[in-house]
Amino acid sequence: MKLLIGDKNYSSWSMRPWVLLKHFGIPFDELLIHLNQPGTNAAVLAHAPNGPGKIPCLIDDSGLAIWDSLAIAETLAERFPQHALWPRDAAARAHARSVSAEMHSGFGELRSNMWMNIRASFPGKNAKPGVLTDIARIEAIWRHCLETCGGPFLFGEFSIADAMYAPVVMRFKTWQPALSESASAYVGRIAALPAVQAWIDGALSETYAVPYLDACP
Repeated sequence: MKLLIGDKNYSSWSMRPWVLLKHFGIPFDELLIHLNQPGTNAAVLAHAPNGPGKIPCLIDDSGLAIWDSLAIAETLAERFPQHALWPRDAAARAHARSVSAEMHSGFGELRSNMWMNIRASFPGKNAKPGVLTDIARIEAIWRHCLETCGGPFLFGEFSIADAMYAPVVMRFKTWQPALSESASAYVGRIAALPAVQAWIDGALSETYAVPYLDACP
């Protein structure tokens, strides 16, 4: 399989399936395509002509293209049932899908004002009311999951749900908003995972920069 990704420093959507594949030891090749270039979409379409020209995009051994991070995650869960990408318990699995979908479609204020830039440090910046509302909801999700399932990850063992929130962990490390003790501890556990550390190391070694994402108002 081949995974088309954006720059590790910025591409929160790409991080999710990449970390999943790495964490569960599923073999794949990666192809990095720089974001925000005139030829970015064309480069993606060259590999996946029936898709929207966006990353991430997984190309399987038959040439089938699967795009969108959550669609890729669901496909991996189907194709590699030996790995508990979703919790085995049906109730926990439904809950994990719910919080993953909420992350996938929500938290617009956080996304817009605390973008992912692993190489940067903007402590205390952009903590606007809408952002703080998003952060409070994320903390509530994490707290409920950790208390219900006992940790160390949202549903006990690392799963798609944790991968969906991994870019939020990166944002929190860059922007350093005030977090509860429980949320801070979870951030530390996610950041310490070997697959996440490998993504961070890749981001730190990159030199490509997107000017407006490197600036902070």
